[in-house]
Amino acid sequence: MNSSELPDSGQETLRVSALHALAYCPRLFYLEEVEELYTQDEAVFAGRRLHVEIEKEEGDVYESLMLESEALGLRGKVDALRTRSGQTIPYEHKQGRCRRDEQNQPQAWDSDRLQILAYACLIEAALGIMVTEGRIRYHADNVLVKVPLDEQGRQQVRQAIEQARQLRRSTERPPVTSNERLCVRCSLAPVCLPEETRFAQAEATQPMRLFPEDDDREIVHVLEPGACVGRSGDQIKISRKDEPTITLPARQVGQIVLHSYSQISTQALYFCAEQQIGVHFISGGGRYLGSLNTRQGSIQRRIRQYRALSDSEMSLKLARQLVLCRGQSQRRFLMRGQRNLNQAGEPLQQTIDQMERLLRLVPQAESLERLLGLEGNLASLYFAALPCLIGDNVPAELRFIRRSRRPPQDRFNALLGFGYALLLKDVVNSILVVGLEPSLGFYHQPRTQAPPLGLDLMEIFRVPLVDMTVMGAVNRGQWDIWEDFEVRGHRVWLSDSGRRKFINLYERRKEETWKHPILKYSLTYRRLIELEVRLLEKEWMGEGNLFGHLVIR
Repeated sequence: MNSSELPDSGQETLRVSALHALAYCPRLFYLEEVEELYTQDEAVFAGRRLHVEIEKEEGDVYESLMLESEALGLRGKVDALRTRSGQTIPYEHKQGRCRRDEQNQPQAWDSDRLQILAYACLIEAALGIMVTEGRIRYHADNVLVKVPLDEQGRQQVRQAIEQARQLRRSTERPPVTSNERLCVRCSLAPVCLPEETRFAQAEATQPMRLFPEDDDREIVHVLEPGACVGRSGDQIKISRKDEPTITLPARQVGQIVLHSYSQISTQALYFCAEQQIGVHFISGGGRYLGSLNTRQGSIQRRIRQYRALSDSEMSLKLARQLVLCRGQSQRRFLMRGQRNLNQAGEPLQQTIDQMERLLRLVPQAESLERLLGLEGNLASLYFAALPCLIGDNVPAELRFIRRSRRPPQDRFNALLGFGYALLLKDVVNSILVVGLEPSLGFYHQPRTQAPPLGLDLMEIFRVPLVDMTVMGAVNRGQWDIWEDFEVRGHRVWLSDSGRRKFINLYERRKEETWKHPILKYSLTYRRLIELEVRLLEKEWMGEGNLFGHLVIR
């Protein structure tokens, strides 16, 4: 067996609609049938509405039929089956327009033609009758196209079935189609990212915006100890002590974040898994604890990820880009603060120059150990210089002296720690949405419950989403040093009011846009996190060189 193939899962029948996807684009077939990735855009819903309308209009004349043939290897539901002059004829209804040949005669699109031929072959195999043709009604221009079934058509169907079976056994995605027009109408373009792939491989033209611009679903933070998240029909129900119960339609919720000792019912967990709502847990001390992982990503994608990240050269390449990305953002943040606060002192300038010299060494690092040393030196310089960016009017209790973790020993570190926990949660959420394995990273080594791939990817967003947010709020005097913090000896945590305030600031920051320095289109930070995960996956699929370039200006 070829190393890029999985064992054949028997003669499981194929959906006829899958052959339609195969003829449209083999990569689309692979994403849907092998990796089991589906999206439902407006075109899908419009097609469903069309079939409902046809059933209402034609009543008893409209007869759909579910068929399966193990011998042929197909199954499917024929839109309509009718008898004309003693011949049984399958019908397909399409919402769009037909194709026109050079004489402007109506013709079926290649994918539609294969689909109706497959239905005709399925009827022959399942019912034991002869079918001579199939018909396709294109409703946008009210055209009926007849597709004859001959031996050539039967052979085309058999070849398509064999090609589909070979793809189902493979662990490698087919390449992006050369026909760019197909991608514009494809519902899985946000997953495939074809324009980004073409740009990375040729850099001939700037990519169009096929990746969704926004996800306007709400991120619900449940902060109160004892609060309970449950399910009520198609709604998420949140019950708090001495407060009215809140209900939210599930379609409006993207994540539920449970802080401290808030709870969620088993029914709600199942429901969130079904609705693809992320569920995450953060401790009362502001530490990321974990996420609900429903393992929805296909095994093929995890096999590719494991193979790639088991390769030391691939891991080192990605790690270099990661350290370079974070180090450049740290340096530029110091430079920006130097200008904004008029802190043009010699020590800060020396730090900026030292960081620049270290960053030149990163592409030459020959091992992860060497890279860790460079990253540690960059971080040490950065955090030592960070106090220079704090304004003169900031009270001493909010000033930053040195980085301290688990537990934070001052208010500034409490803010950073809580912010990094929220960021890690968002990065892990995107990893799970994309379908990768959070525990398979390329730079950070497993040492706590924090997933290594999440720790890797969050490095890109630490400065723009957390460091800049914290510094800006401190310099604007947005924190109450007593109301927003809880001080217990040498340990400092955010209070309930402090956490609410930080969550509000952080979520607002994520809605701001950032122009990608390579792709040249703008997205919110919230969408950029998911985009970066998808660009990472492309690195080990031969479609890379776009990962890790998000450096602040």
